[in-house]
Amino acid sequence: MSTRPVALAALLAKMGPVGIWPVLLSRLLGLGMGMAAGIATGGFGPLALAGLAIPRLDLSGYPAAAAGETRWVIQLPGVLPPTADPTISPNPRDWRVEVLVGQLVKADCNQYTFSARLRVDHPPANPELSYLKISDVGPLASTRMACPPGQPLQERFVVRAGKPFVMPYKVSRPIVIYAPKNLQVRWKLWKAETQHRAANAI
Repeated sequence: MSTRPVALAALLAKMGPVGIWPVLLSRLLGLGMGMAAGIATGGFGPLALAGLAIPRLDLSGYPAAAAGETRWVIQLPGVLPPTADPTISPNPRDWRVEVLVGQLVKADCNQYTFSARLRVDHPPANPELSYLKISDVGPLASTRMACPPGQPLQERFVVRAGKPFVMPYKVSRPIVIYAPKNLQVRWKLWKAETQHRAANAI
C-alpha cells in the first residue's frame, strides 16, 4: 500500500488552512472529495487508504453499558459506493439514518409491536457527545387475526412503536445506543432524490 497519501496529508497539515486540504488532495491524488477530506483531517484510518473508507472508531468518551444493558454502535462508512440511480443524491448531506430498535420474536401471521422510550442523553464528563438511551420497554402487543391452521411461527424483527427516529448522516462520530439486553438495534439509510418538486401556491 502506498504511503503517498499519508505523506501528503502530513505535508498539507503544515501548509495552510484545513479547508483547502481536501481540495488539494482531491486534485493531486484523483480522490473523491469525501475520501480526500477524511485523509486530510485524520478522520479515516489506514483502511480508507485501501479503498474501504472506514472512519476510526473512538468510544473513549462514552460510558460502558450498565448492568442489564447492551451498548450498540453504528459506525457509518466514510465513503459509500456511488449509486447507479441518477435521481438519488450522492451527497451525504442529503442522507438520513433511521435507528431501528426492536426485538426478535417467534411470530404468527399477526402484526406485532411494543412501546419503548428513546431519548438523547449526554455523558456528564463529555457533554459535547450524545448517545441514545432506550428505556421503559412495554410488553408485546399484536393484532388478533385468525391465522391459517398449521402455519409455523417465523422469527421476525419487531420494531418499537412510535415516530421513526431519523438523524443526519455524519461520519465524524459513531451513533451509540444503550438498550436493554432483550432488544436489538439496526439501522436504515435514507437517500433523498435530486429532483426538486414545486409546491402549489394557493
